[in-house]
Amino acid sequence: MAKFYSPDLGSQADNPFARDADSRLVRRGFWLDMGDRSVVLAMTQGIGAALPNDQKRAHLEDIGRGHLIDQVCIQEILPPER
Repeated sequence: MAKFYSPDLGSQADNPFARDADSRLVRRGFWLDMGDRSVVLAMTQGIGAALPNDQKRAHLEDIGRGHLIDQVCIQEILPPER
């Protein structure tokens, strides 16, 4: 099973990443109503910017936007070994 981001629902009850006990997205409509460009912006510069790539990847796959993973998940470029 994918490791999804779990927000603190005590302080953020309306968080768009909230999931129920079965790990189903509670506010799925929030994400499905967005266009691809808006999802990319939300995940790179907005509410999802602080998430690690594995959680972003799992979320995008869950909402049926797996084709956006390359645009959202920034690859870490390592310097060449000497």
